[in-house]
Amino acid sequence: MSSIAINSSIDLALPEWLKKCLKESSAANNSTAADDRRHNDMVLIGRAFEFAYQLHQGQYRKSGELYISHPVAVAGLLRDLGGSPAMIAAGFLHDVVEDTDVTIEEIEERFGPEVRQLVEGVTKLSKINFKSKTESQAENFRRMFLAMAQDIRVIVVKLADRLHNMRTLQYMSEASRRRSAQETRDIFAPLANRLGIWRIKWELEDLAFKYLEPEAFRQMQQHVSEKRTAREEKLAKATEILRERLQQAGIHCQDISGRPKHLYSIYQKMQRQQKEFHEIYDLAALRIIVQTNEECYRALAVVHDAFRPIPGRFKDYIGLPKPNRYQSLHTGVIGLTGRPLEVQIRTIEMHHVAEYGIAAHWKYKETGSSISSLTATDEKFTWLRQLLEWQSDLKDAQEYLDSVKDNLFEDDVYVFTPKGDVVPLSPGSTSIDFAYRIHTEVGNHCAGARVNGRMVPLSTRLQNGDIVEVMTQKNCHPSLDWLNFVRTSAAKYRIKQWYKRSRREENVTRGRELLEKELGKTGFDSLLKSEAMQTVSEKCNYHSVEDLLAGLGYGEVTLNLVLNRWRDVVKAQQPATITPPFLPKEASTPKALRDITPFTCRSTDSPIIGVEGLVYHLAGCCTPIPGEPIIGVVTRGRGISIHRQGCHNLENVEYERLVPVRWNPAAEHNGCHHTYPVDIQIEALDRVGVLKDILSRLSDQGINVRHAQVKTATGQPALMDLGIDIRDRSQLEQVFIQIKKMSDILNIRRVGQIDE
Repeated sequence: MSSIAINSSIDLALPEWLKKCLKESSAANNSTAADDRRHNDMVLIGRAFEFAYQLHQGQYRKSGELYISHPVAVAGLLRDLGGSPAMIAAGFLHDVVEDTDVTIEEIEERFGPEVRQLVEGVTKLSKINFKSKTESQAENFRRMFLAMAQDIRVIVVKLADRLHNMRTLQYMSEASRRRSAQETRDIFAPLANRLGIWRIKWELEDLAFKYLEPEAFRQMQQHVSEKRTAREEKLAKATEILRERLQQAGIHCQDISGRPKHLYSIYQKMQRQQKEFHEIYDLAALRIIVQTNEECYRALAVVHDAFRPIPGRFKDYIGLPKPNRYQSLHTGVIGLTGRPLEVQIRTIEMHHVAEYGIAAHWKYKETGSSISSLTATDEKFTWLRQLLEWQSDLKDAQEYLDSVKDNLFEDDVYVFTPKGDVVPLSPGSTSIDFAYRIHTEVGNHCAGARVNGRMVPLSTRLQNGDIVEVMTQKNCHPSLDWLNFVRTSAAKYRIKQWYKRSRREENVTRGRELLEKELGKTGFDSLLKSEAMQTVSEKCNYHSVEDLLAGLGYGEVTLNLVLNRWRDVVKAQQPATITPPFLPKEASTPKALRDITPFTCRSTDSPIIGVEGLVYHLAGCCTPIPGEPIIGVVTRGRGISIHRQGCHNLENVEYERLVPVRWNPAAEHNGCHHTYPVDIQIEALDRVGVLKDILSRLSDQGINVRHAQVKTATGQPALMDLGIDIRDRSQLEQVFIQIKKMSDILNIRRVGQIDE
């Protein structure tokens, strides 16, 4: 069959398309038609399979299957997406560099530069040692995005690889399953969405959902299957009505069918709208496929004539396509049973793009592999170019990963310059983000902005279609307040960089003062010049001691982290050199290493012990209050964030970023009556005056209410979201007791990222 012997068991397991390819490849090698393009393609695919098969011999997957089954599955997915022969070959070869002794140069020698580029783009950096898994993950993504910029097909190969791995994830350990599922939800599913490959996106999301929230996944499966028969009957009736109406209107309908929504999208909607499954009506959508754009709008008129449209539920993605090229008309109507029904109308080409995204350009058109150059010119890939413009500047691995997630999760907002140029920005962006997107110096000297011809605050959120004009002045400079409302990671980074450069001497002086206060003045200058302090600087990711002091003064690194690194360095030294030369003779250890508690408090007025002299803030995700165990987390640029112990956002925080802190019981006795914001949610019977009675109870206890919002629905309990100011946990418990005594109260709970 081929140049190597393939045993019969493998031969029988191969898909038919590959068997045919191997057969033609073998024939091509012995025929005069070998120069024919099609035969050359078959030869390339056949040789790639044979090479991978030979290299992976003796290797098995966790499932017990021969390892070659994985490359075959990946190549099959790429073939289904209409991938070029080079892509399919890369599907066979994507693991050989990582798992065997083959080099990337040998791949190029055997299969050419195009296949080498694709394989190199998806190869993990597993043979390089990193300091942490976070750093390794960040570096892998940096490399992957750089490869995507050269050839966007790289990520399609990677998505196919990830999809098959997720399909077989049940054979991995629990920890590996959760890690892979979280990475899939955070990075790869949003990437598939950015590229418009819907059929890969929804399967990745559902598989990640299955392993991250197994109980919720099982419940969703059960709910959906219980109502499937009734739902299909209703869709069939609506389909028949619309098919007949479209025919009468002279519209040639290529297809009309029901499309069930995938489990994770239903679950997300339930969480977003805080509804139960039985309250979600549009579990499926009717899809109408016609031939032309004109027929799309004519079909919309037919739908609205047959069923009553729901106000505010119409979206025209044909006139205004989504950033990932998705086009369709969406409308919501009242169906036959009085329940909402979603209808999507699109052409055949729009449907192909919706299913295959960017892959539709080579699956259904004659552009061949020219898609590889799209990233250089296509405005739809601005998000990728923005990532690449400044990703090399972000040295911190966690900060880089956070910025990647921010850029992937949401679609862009498109605004205009006064000259009519389109500028894509992240949702929620402001005029400051816009200014830095134009040029760094425009952002650094921004003095004000006009949106649609009128002056607005710099914190104003920009909307699609806004015309933005930035006014600059030479004597204007960034303000640290901007960090509170800018949205894009690039703008945040540029603001921080300006402050670092422009106030470096001031930051160095402040950093020196903070460190000197802890280590003592005696011999401090000698300490700064010592090899030990240079080692501390490097451990804190700074090139020099001066850079470390500047970072300490600016708040980029915390005093506790520097002291912890200093302790590690001193402990690692030989016993004879433990006493540094800068210490007085009577001292046997530095002040920072003496056997004292890290909670020593210099001010009895401070509500939190352990952050003296440092910038800190209470985390908004879990809103800690006195009486609850707390922990500090070192952040970039915002000092220390104080969380409740057990907060979900602490699950992936590195140990070295944690700071031991506790509430100061002495602060209250010294007359410092601090209050803390707490959000609570109350479910009550919907009657006139129920909110007034609740507020009265709170007023009687001296509780200040910062905000109140009530949501009501016919036949449903009222849902009240209140923001209150609380002294401590015991006062909050008393509030709950008093409100629960009211006969109309069904439930009361505290809102926060923690299991109560």
